[in-house]
Amino acid sequence: MPLRNHYYLSIDDLAHARGPIAELAYDGAGPNDFAAALREALQTPALFERWRAMQSEPDEVDPALGETDPAATVRAVLGDILRVDVDLVTSLPMSVVRHRMNLLIGANWTLRDMRAA
Repeated sequence: MPLRNHYYLSIDDLAHARGPIAELAYDGAGPNDFAAALREALQTPALFERWRAMQSEPDEVDPALGETDPAATVRAVLGDILRVDVDLVTSLPMSVVRHRMNLLIGANWTLRDMRAA
């Protein structure tokens, strides 16, 4: 059974947090929408496959970046007026979490803590 980690993330201004590729970027209205988008991005290969298809050499993309965790859980809540706190539990490595977060909202997030789940 793979090790599960609990990631504690924050997003400073979710209303303006968007990834660099418009076709792949998060385009929701709030914390619940973001939690659903991140959950889907981690549980299914859809976002990764769309990104991979955009690469000049899709077959050369590291397949490890395409890992998924069907059991991943995501909860996002308002921490204050602009900040959103995200609790993520997954067996995926940080490199995959970082890649999916960056596709969805760019560098507009911070890893606050990580612990074994």
